[in-house]
Amino acid sequence: MPAKRKFLHYLLLLLQFIFCTSLDNFTETQTFKEGNLLVSKGNKFAFGFFSPGSSNNRYLGIWFHEVSEPSVVWVANRNNPLSGSTGFLSINQYGNLVLYSNPDQKVLVWSTNISVEVSDACVAQLLDTGNLVLLQSRSKRILWQSFDYPTDTLIPGMKIGQNWKAGMNWILTSWISANDPGSGDYSLELNPRGSPQFLLYKDSRIYWRSIPWPWRKISDVYNYSYVNNEEEAYYFYHMFDASVIMRGVVDNSGFIKWLRWQKSEGRWKEFWSVPKYQCDLYAQCGVSSKCTPGSPDIFECSCLPGYEPKSPNDWNLRDASKGCIKKQQDPSSLCDHRERFVKVGNVKVPDTSAAVWVNKNLSLLGCEQECKKNCSCSAYATIDIVGRASGCLTWYGQLWDTVDHIDERYDLYIRVDGVEPANNESKSNAFLGKEQRILTISVGLAWFTVFFFAYLWLRRRRKGMRNKWENKVFDPINGSIYYKNTMVACELGGNSHPPDITFFDLSTIVVATNSFSPTNKLGQGGFGSVYRGQLSNGQEIAVKQLSKNSVQGIEEFKNEAMLIAKLQHRNLVKLLGCCIQGGEKILIYEYLPNKSLDSFLFDETKRSSLDWSKRFDIIIGIARGILYLHQDSRLRIIHRDLKCSNILLDSEMNPKISDFGTARIFRADQIQEKTNRVVGTYGYMSPEYAVFGQFSVKSDVFSFGVVLLEIVSGKKSNGCNQENPSICLIGQVWELWREDNVLEIVDSILEESYPPDEVLRCIQIALLCVQENAVDRPTMLEVVLMLSSETAIPSPKKPAFIFRASSSSNTNTLKVVGEGSSSVNEVTITTFVAR
Repeated sequence: MPAKRKFLHYLLLLLQFIFCTSLDNFTETQTFKEGNLLVSKGNKFAFGFFSPGSSNNRYLGIWFHEVSEPSVVWVANRNNPLSGSTGFLSINQYGNLVLYSNPDQKVLVWSTNISVEVSDACVAQLLDTGNLVLLQSRSKRILWQSFDYPTDTLIPGMKIGQNWKAGMNWILTSWISANDPGSGDYSLELNPRGSPQFLLYKDSRIYWRSIPWPWRKISDVYNYSYVNNEEEAYYFYHMFDASVIMRGVVDNSGFIKWLRWQKSEGRWKEFWSVPKYQCDLYAQCGVSSKCTPGSPDIFECSCLPGYEPKSPNDWNLRDASKGCIKKQQDPSSLCDHRERFVKVGNVKVPDTSAAVWVNKNLSLLGCEQECKKNCSCSAYATIDIVGRASGCLTWYGQLWDTVDHIDERYDLYIRVDGVEPANNESKSNAFLGKEQRILTISVGLAWFTVFFFAYLWLRRRRKGMRNKWENKVFDPINGSIYYKNTMVACELGGNSHPPDITFFDLSTIVVATNSFSPTNKLGQGGFGSVYRGQLSNGQEIAVKQLSKNSVQGIEEFKNEAMLIAKLQHRNLVKLLGCCIQGGEKILIYEYLPNKSLDSFLFDETKRSSLDWSKRFDIIIGIARGILYLHQDSRLRIIHRDLKCSNILLDSEMNPKISDFGTARIFRADQIQEKTNRVVGTYGYMSPEYAVFGQFSVKSDVFSFGVVLLEIVSGKKSNGCNQENPSICLIGQVWELWREDNVLEIVDSILEESYPPDEVLRCIQIALLCVQENAVDRPTMLEVVLMLSSETAIPSPKKPAFIFRASSSSNTNTLKVVGEGSSSVNEVTITTFVAR
């Protein structure tokens, strides 16, 4: 090449490098390099190289150009990152976009890999829809487009579904993490079988399922189109207002989120997300059952009409994974006129993969008749369809994932064995003969006599049991009273057993614990002894036996038995049942192999296994458990005895709050309550509770603050300072806080292998929790938000210092020093119950 021509060639490349940011396409004559940026004409999207989060790897991708927060919508080389700081993209002689890690084009990182014959020059162009297209410059025929290879994000105009003719499968796959856009565990796809529905997979297992088509439209925000023909089936959406920026994302934690860019706040705002409830997870209650959500972590399972639990024992232990099976049916009644349909109202209908649309404008009765024609039809539903009055959907075989649904409500009709439907009965019953009328009256009188004598028997039975208080169990949530006699329970005024609680026979517990052998003893508390046991099915249990000498009695036992049975959260210990027999009062819990937090935290050998990461996870878990008690459970619960020995650890060191014997229920409008009997543990009690007997949700907040300081420091709350033996842990931390040297309190075994900012934030939150005035303390919701974000938090006020003035076996004298040094309250508590 002549020198002059060579000079002009390099000058052209230099100009292309400088002005590439103003182009919305590049050609075969260009090389797209690190530092270049391709921006769409409307300035909405940009295409170039980026590093996600804290990663040092480089990727080629597309992101929102108008959005200040990094928001990648597509990644080319998601599973093959560039490890260096260079990357070169060009169009080769075959018309392919190719990405190399070096300028000599020896290491191929990614390619469009098109196999069609290219007749003229190719151009890559970034459209204002966010779609990167490779097309022939003269014919404008699209050879390849990024919309055909989505990553984790769905934007307007992008399809999700299948094209069978072209062999395309448009699915969304989550990133591995915020720092790694590689293909993660979760993928969302459109399943067109039966009635179309979206399925979210975790690996190869269904994790969540949408409602079936037709899906809901939000007319003032967006609309969608669904296409299903011989060649393809797909979904896409468009915005009514083009200035609104919205995207759908499958994130690495398994959530599908619709996010809207809030320009005024400079952040993405969640518009909608799933799964929200535990019932949203696929087939949470097994086959042929219905899941009813409570709060996000609580759910109830019930068999569909005509079905019963496949494994009653597992079902009673709240394990519904085996689902339900069809009840025994009279063979002569199969598929005859005696079968009927039972309505299950307001549900998300079962998985429609095994369902069939009946292509007629059918009424409800017509849909029923259509289902009756086929003996294998197990259920039907009618669903409103745009352009038609309704559509008839019928199911064949097993029914999976039926859920009580809040947003989308359909009525499902289940085929069951039984008499002819009621509407036919009414016609035949309209003209009864004389003999039939006499028979009906006779049957009515017979039933009245049965009920009358049953009432007299129950009344006599209640009177005889009135003084048997050891068998009485009070449900503090529903206000119901139950009686227990060995394995049979009957409700006062009824004949049902207490909900959510299983009664074990004493002989079962004796065998499980080897007659309460000392070798099986796990520990001892204020309630009594705790033993390890194993049931006949191999399940390990923890058996808590009320000691006859315990200061706690039947009231605490009843409170804990009925209260914790109603509470279900991953950070609360799970109660399996109880035993009231032969003078014994026993609670049976899930067995947690790592025992309590204090057995690790205050043990010189074991606490080395608690690095900061585990400690912080434990802190978050405890906070979430208390938040559930205070806000998210059916009623507000005050634990009143939160301490490290009441925090149990499972095999993965996840914390679970235990010991609800002294817990109290608060009304939604209640702020504070007073008691004459102060129960709890010195060093964890708030000053207003220790001195005046006043407790509230802020009492638990104070206890959490003390536990948080213990986890950070590895010191006991009532341990003495060597320099000042009278001062407690709170006082030590406060003095160091004032001296701006509070990190000295951090457990020395961590050896500075912790993030100082995060630890300092935890200490500051703890000091906010132990402030003297209960009004100044944060709520647990505020605590969880402060722990899980980096927002600014207020400076704590001086806490109430609690000193030990004197101690005896029966009396504890407390001095509570407030913010004024002259303010000293001295109170002697003789009813204090140590635990």
